Amino acid sequence: MIRVLFVDDHEMVRIGVSAYLTTQGDIDVIAEADNGQKAVELALEHRPDVILMDLVMDGMDGIEATRLIIDKWPEAKILIVTSFIDDDKVYPALEAGATSYLLKTSKADVIAKAIRDTYAGESVLEKEVTAKVMAKFSSRSSQALHESLTKREMEILLLVAQGKTNQEIADELFIALKTTKVHVSNILSKLEVQDRTQAAVYAYQNGLIENGS
Repeated sequence: MIRVLFVDDHEMVRIGVSAYLTTQGDIDVIAEADNGQKAVELALEHRPDVILMDLVMDGMDGIEATRLIIDKWPEAKILIVTSFIDDDKVYPALEAGATSYLLKTSKADVIAKAIRDTYAGESVLEKEVTAKVMAKFSSRSSQALHESLTKREMEILLLVAQGKTNQEIADELFIALKTTKVHVSNILSKLEVQDRTQAAVYAYQNGLIENGS
């Protein structure tokens, strides 16, 4: 079972989405919160597999809650589900450590699949979000930052872009998990990105997936 914490300040939204998720068989909504502060408390108390996080809420918003959760629990997997796609929501949410980002207009089955994919270590981004992130990369210097990667780091970057977790990468390449984490950290630094999601977008933006270079 994928244990989910559902954070949204609209009770009817929580009731409706939770009702659908309980029919899936492999997803269990173990706790709900209607504000960011409660979300942080419940996240650290229950350590859910995936956190569904709204952004705009009274008191502490979802961006600050995401930042605090990741700061205290870096392994947390947070799936943003919001009505907002503005730059001042998208970039801060991803930079705070959110793994995935969807709009509330998404169908229930899409949200359920995103929960499974996020749990599996993949980054699920709304098409508009992907476009925004890619545009941000395009505005940077045209210097090919990935040319500074070692052969092993490039190999790991491509696996990260495929949604592989650190453990899966370690198993596939027959290297220690600790070594994998060091490589991933070096990759993020060299590519000047904040997280795995941005690293994956960089790989697609620069054609590394298609040509395998």
